[in-house]
Amino acid sequence: MKIKINGKSEDIEKKLNLAQLISEIGLCAQHIVVEHNLRIIPKEEWGGVDLRELDSIEIVSFVGGG
Repeated sequence: MKIKINGKSEDIEKKLNLAQLISEIGLCAQHIVVEHNLRIIPKEEWGGVDLRELDSIEIVSFVGGG
């Protein structure tokens, strides 16, 4: 199945939900915001959002500094 992550086409071989995708990518859930098909998804809903062919995912991470 093909999906887009931050504008880049990616092939994933198994069905995943957003929580599983974030885990497989290895990102820290506390420091990111995820947009699925132009909708920001609250962290508590990630497990209920199944990924489908041609979905678009944008992941934004927060960086502190001065």
